[in-house]
Amino acid sequence: MSWFDESRLDDERALATADVRLRTLAESGARVRREVGEASEAIATAVSRAFESRPRAVIAAGPDSRLLRAVLEPVCPVPFVAWPNPSLPGWAGSLDLVVVLAPDGGDAGAASAVAEAVRRGCQLVVACPPESLVAEHVGSRRGTVLPASTGDQLAIAVAMLSFLNQVSLGPVATPDAVAEALDGVAIDCSPRRDISINPAKMLAIALADANPLVWGGSVLAARAARRVAESIRRTSGRAALAGDAEHLLPVVEAARPRTVFDDPYADGDGDGDRRPVLVVLDDGADEPVLLEQRARLEEAAAAQQVRIERVATDADGEVARYASLLLSGTYAAEYLRLGLVDD
Repeated sequence: MSWFDESRLDDERALATADVRLRTLAESGARVRREVGEASEAIATAVSRAFESRPRAVIAAGPDSRLLRAVLEPVCPVPFVAWPNPSLPGWAGSLDLVVVLAPDGGDAGAASAVAEAVRRGCQLVVACPPESLVAEHVGSRRGTVLPASTGDQLAIAVAMLSFLNQVSLGPVATPDAVAEALDGVAIDCSPRRDISINPAKMLAIALADANPLVWGGSVLAARAARRVAESIRRTSGRAALAGDAEHLLPVVEAARPRTVFDDPYADGDGDGDRRPVLVVLDDGADEPVLLEQRARLEEAAAAQQVRIERVATDADGEVARYASLLLSGTYAAEYLRLGLVDD
């Protein structure tokens, strides 16, 4: 059984044991600047190779295509398909643009998709390490490698989105705005900041004795919610659920309201003994349907006396807001890992 010792979150010796992981989070903004800077020449080449007319469709291939789908699907002016399989759709051909994110460059599925795009004569842009299995398959006059060196999926995606914006296929994703948003979170959530003014440490404390239900309304906030829930499961070994409002509502409504007879010091031995906590990732999306879903969740939580934690951002641009929410939640997950102590 484990318990949560919040004093470890401000203890220098305990923080030193997590220094590598926390330092990696703090360098997120620097990795965005590095990837975009190193790929700037290749991005210019890819832009110059783009046809004067728009491609018939954009295919994001490979296992890391889902982030591009979350950003592009609502706004891309041509049909967009995310295709995580080690192949391409049967209709893909020379009129189409294939983009691939391969952070480590060693994924056989991504390499297979790249090789097939070359065989079919597709326009091809691949973000991967230049000396890698995936890069070896790009050898085509219609293919461009955006060199990647950090292995950071978000940083590499920002470089790809910079290209797509310049050819009018994607939204504005200003790399500096994304990097600045990440830097801001790193400052606010720094291990040297006291619990009382550190939002990630306070969120970790709120999650310590609960089963998190993570909700984000917009497409990107929902993706951030899934990634944050994954981080919580990985760092704590506990249940954490992310989903749409209709998936989370039954869990909230099933929570037993507290009564005056509840023992606040009673210990539980499993996830079933922990109450849920609703974590709302707020990226400022104000569509009526999202506001209505959020209101239903929060009203149900209030009725069942389920605690609500909010993570908000006012970063400039939807990708920057996604990055901010994701990093804030990841910091909280790391602080949760740090505070949990085996009995």
